[in-house]
Amino acid sequence: MPKSDDKHVYVFGDRKAEGNATMKNKLGGKGASLAGATLLGLPVPPGFTISTDVCNLYLQSGGLSEEIKKEAKEALAFVEKAMGKGFGDPKNPLLVSTRSGARKSMPGMMETVLNVGLTTKTIPGLTEVTQNERFVYDSYRRLITMFSDVVMEKGEGLQVEEGHGIRAQLERILERKKEEVGCATDTCLKVEDLKDLCKKYKEQIKKTLGREFPDDPYEQLWAAIGAVFKSWGGARAVAYRRIEGIPDEWGTACTVQAMVFGNMGDNSATGVAFTRNPASGENKFYGECLFNAQGEDVVAGIRTPNPMNEDSKNDQNKDLPTLEEKMPVLYNQLVDIRDILEKDSNDMLDLEFTIEQGKLFLVQHRVGKRTATAALNIAMDLLHDKWIDEPTAILRVAPEQLGQLLYPIIDPEAEKEATPIARGLPAGPGGAIGRIVFTSEDAVTWSKRGENIVLIREETSPEDIEGMRAANAVLTARGGMTSHAALVTRGWGKCCIVGASGLDIDTFSKKVTIQGKTYNEGDVFTLNGTQGLVYEGELNMIEATENPRLKEFMGLIDKYRRLGVRANADTPDDAMVALEFGAEGIGLFRTEHMFYGEGSDEPLFLLRKMIMSKTRAERARALKELAPYVKEDIKATLQVMNGLPVTIRLLDPPLHEFVPQSRIGQERLAHALGVDLEEVRKRGEQLHENNPMMGHRGVRLGITYPEIYEMQVRAILEAGGELIKEGKKVHLEIMIPVTIGSAELKTLELIVERVYQEVKQEMGFDIPYLYGTMIEIPRACMRAGDMAQSAQFFSFGTNDLSQMGFGFSRDDIDSFLPEYLDRHILRNDPFVSIDKRGVGQLIEIAIERGRKTRPDIKLGVCGEHGGDPRSVEFFHEIGLDYVSCSPYRLPLARLAAAQAAIKESQAK
Repeated sequence: MPKSDDKHVYVFGDRKAEGNATMKNKLGGKGASLAGATLLGLPVPPGFTISTDVCNLYLQSGGLSEEIKKEAKEALAFVEKAMGKGFGDPKNPLLVSTRSGARKSMPGMMETVLNVGLTTKTIPGLTEVTQNERFVYDSYRRLITMFSDVVMEKGEGLQVEEGHGIRAQLERILERKKEEVGCATDTCLKVEDLKDLCKKYKEQIKKTLGREFPDDPYEQLWAAIGAVFKSWGGARAVAYRRIEGIPDEWGTACTVQAMVFGNMGDNSATGVAFTRNPASGENKFYGECLFNAQGEDVVAGIRTPNPMNEDSKNDQNKDLPTLEEKMPVLYNQLVDIRDILEKDSNDMLDLEFTIEQGKLFLVQHRVGKRTATAALNIAMDLLHDKWIDEPTAILRVAPEQLGQLLYPIIDPEAEKEATPIARGLPAGPGGAIGRIVFTSEDAVTWSKRGENIVLIREETSPEDIEGMRAANAVLTARGGMTSHAALVTRGWGKCCIVGASGLDIDTFSKKVTIQGKTYNEGDVFTLNGTQGLVYEGELNMIEATENPRLKEFMGLIDKYRRLGVRANADTPDDAMVALEFGAEGIGLFRTEHMFYGEGSDEPLFLLRKMIMSKTRAERARALKELAPYVKEDIKATLQVMNGLPVTIRLLDPPLHEFVPQSRIGQERLAHALGVDLEEVRKRGEQLHENNPMMGHRGVRLGITYPEIYEMQVRAILEAGGELIKEGKKVHLEIMIPVTIGSAELKTLELIVERVYQEVKQEMGFDIPYLYGTMIEIPRACMRAGDMAQSAQFFSFGTNDLSQMGFGFSRDDIDSFLPEYLDRHILRNDPFVSIDKRGVGQLIEIAIERGRKTRPDIKLGVCGEHGGDPRSVEFFHEIGLDYVSCSPYRLPLARLAAAQAAIKESQAK
């Protein structure tokens, strides 16, 4: 074997393994788990795993090197010896599967090929050994179907319209054959039927793809391994990685494993099981199986799976026999495997198993995908049972899952009055409303128009990944709780119902018929993903009720979190919501909010009156009228926060935003002010800017019109003073926006200090406050050392800092950003997750220089990135004091901050 440093292929089997369960980075999740299970003495079919680094080498070179092939052949010899069979041996052939496996599970996103090595030369030998010709040709037609689809079409990058690919063509041939011989399912096809199918399949492949189906076992093997590696770069895998934040350079491993067969008769079966219920987290063994079938049949949703036990029964399979009833001895063996693996991993797992003529095999296992509810319940159950500690429990719930626990549900009262039009299996949490569409492409298109969408499919496939992500909910006519739709949406926490058998879907006509009534594209459905119920029209939704376990979990989080969390809030109502979600202050109170929305008419009129003023004296009079409204607005929010810090940003938008642009609006303003329409129009033209985002706004207003900021500062201090007088607590932070250097801050600091002294004199007592700035321009990051001479705090406005840093307009990136992401020019949308290597470095420079001048300077973030879990982890790493985000994102920020602290501690 090669030296360990150069080793690329790792064998497992017969209680021996060259890898182990910790080697996910090298062997992928599948390869590592199979090695671990083998070492535990579990019945794992032998095989070998080609490491993830080979994937990148393959994609760069376009093929497998002779060195890798040599290692693989040596490993294959190990498998042959363990199985007592020979790969390509015409008398006793070994068949293998090739399966993908990245270090993080990507269910259904990459490729698998089964029955590799079955050829016209090995068919007679396998028939002789098994004495089951029907099984052999059933396996052969499956190989032809999978190989032509995965290797010969997708692997070669051939683009085909939906429903016209080679797999769809072969499936139509299969359906015609079943109709011809009067079979409802493929299991009743006879040997001669299967032989005829294989012949017709090969003819169709030659006609469609222009190539013969390969009849050499090694040609099949190398091509199947290559297709697995190519699938890492496939469209659906790339799309899934974008969604899940999985780096492209990780690559996938490829596991080649001896085939065991669940399609050898009624004493054979294949299935998928979860060590706990993946929807609820209940500690009950849960799963589905199919008798006389191969593994792909279970996840494809082609047949309704049998329940594994009584706990796995539902409306669709309740009359079918369970695995426990049909094969009690093997079921108990499977329970033992479940107990061993779950205790070894201290986590909920999903298991894939095959029963070949009365013998049980564990084909693979991995950490199970689960709903947010299940993730919370499993983590807390394992914690209470002392299987895991508090930090581990916290790491077991993803921040995105925490958000799902707060998703809306259908109003129970509205649901009582409604009658479901269809029922299915509850695969995803909460409720959802949307217009129905029937293709992935339409889901993406309608979503981009701002529509809420329900994607309806017979069953989903990995090609639907973009549409599933764009949709509010997914509804399928076929499939079980382990189908593709269920697995993927469960991981995302998206509302999903599968196996709604009452749906008669016509994808081409874009309509669905349910109980005799036809619904067309664009009609509205409401889904209850928790109960598996579908309703016509729009039902009222309410916020999900917080459960006691969530409260307990959130209490754990705050024990481990270092990073503070504040909310972006502009009203007393916002502030109250923020406190409910755990805010430790307000990181951004936008003073301009009072000029928009409910109750804004009078303040907006007075602001416009000020804008229309011709002299400073006129402006001062208008501002004096406006001041009481500003004070009361600020005071109401300060009162709710009761002594927690409130960072109040002085006026930021350019003045032209407040002047009506329409003629009707200008006429109304002219009439209200008693001036000519022409005067209003001219003032609007005077204020017009070609690039207002970089124009006369923020601190520039405060310097050119100091009386505006003077009025706001006075209102802030008076509001605080009045509350102090009433015995309340206040913690004021006055923030200057859009600064570029220390001179601006020092200029306005003089105004703030003068007003402070005046208010202090009037009140007769001190009103504590901090003076700081919003860092949102790259130059400010570079001049942070000087700016910290005046500023007692920095709050990084990452929205504008990202715009300035990239030179991108957030409002105009849709025309090019998707291309940038597809071509890997950018890894992530920089307005969703912080750009660590560019904008992040600007922030780090500002932190370093600011703290050098003022070691106790307070540092926070108030852009949208403050609620993004990946960004929060970065903000923890670089030592910020707090993040601020929307109140509804606070639980996610709190969890992300706690997880960042735990990971940091574990790394040490």
